[in-house]
Amino acid sequence: MSQTFLVSRTDAIGDVVLTLPVAGQLKQLFPGSRVVLIGRTYTAPVAAACPWVDDFLNLDELLQKPEAEQLAALQAYAAAAIIHVFPNKTLARLAQKAKIPVRIGTRNRWQHWLTCNRLVALSRRHSPLHEAQLNLQLLQPLGFKEVPSPLDVAILVRLEPVEPLAAQFQQLLQARQTGQLNVVLHPRSRGSAREWGLDNFGQLAQLLHRAGHRVFVTGTAAEGEELADWLKQHAAFLAADMTGQLVLPQFLSFIAAADGLVAGSTGPLHLAAALGRHAVGLYPPIRPMHPGRWGPLGPHAGFMVFDKPNCEACRTQPAACSCIRAIEPLAVAARVLTWKRLASKDEELPSGNEQ
Repeated sequence: MSQTFLVSRTDAIGDVVLTLPVAGQLKQLFPGSRVVLIGRTYTAPVAAACPWVDDFLNLDELLQKPEAEQLAALQAYAAAAIIHVFPNKTLARLAQKAKIPVRIGTRNRWQHWLTCNRLVALSRRHSPLHEAQLNLQLLQPLGFKEVPSPLDVAILVRLEPVEPLAAQFQQLLQARQTGQLNVVLHPRSRGSAREWGLDNFGQLAQLLHRAGHRVFVTGTAAEGEELADWLKQHAAFLAADMTGQLVLPQFLSFIAAADGLVAGSTGPLHLAAALGRHAVGLYPPIRPMHPGRWGPLGPHAGFMVFDKPNCEACRTQPAACSCIRAIEPLAVAARVLTWKRLASKDEELPSGNEQ
């Protein structure tokens, strides 16, 4: 009889992407097992696009129910274990009350001492490991003792779009000429990361346009409103403004059909990397937000970071981080111009991770 494992990651999209190796490794450790990802409403399309995830439990919907129904929903999975990759004390208490046999959490969270029966010594803040490597350490109580390399972890970071791209967006991307790249720029981070700056993204758009390539800008509808003046100013260099036009399943399909994406340390960057696209992340050298911890993982993923030994002054002025802004648009454009055009159809993903 196959076993079921619950994997809880109830925060942002990028964090969920870097948790996918936990699901993939469970499939390898327990062939034929069923993996259920527990997450927030907005991450459901990511779970649907991951070949290692069999089902999705929406925490937002679960917590709207009476406690008896919450417990029944968890018990219905007859799970062998729950792995709390991101701590959520409400869910941890529910899992305990549901009597899930193995409940894994970190020693660093006091509530896990009360609700989990398998505790892993895991300190993220000062660790030299990548986030995806740290997540895998939570599988130690299930017999997974090794620390795989980032290259090995990258193989398990994989997404496949589940929706066909809408015809109007297909036509937009297919309008390119021979030799042209479809490059997506995602300039905003919604406060989740240090930003490179609209002036730098504007210069990059101009450089790529002059080099003969097609530039698309993505973002939420709210970000589109914030960028309205900037978008008008740079309209001549853009193939299309896509802000506010793509719900997440269509965004996944759009990125998968483009050649690559440039962004800060955001969810879209990690989505592009997991989809097997070119992905260039722009990072500051500050720990713990540096690329060694949060860099994108994928066959064509890489990052750029300003080589400065001490960026501590930027901790007090994150909106004006001089370190990330010091990355030159010309250098980023040169990186993009090394890209090869990628087929938009599903293809076997190699195991390498570009730097």
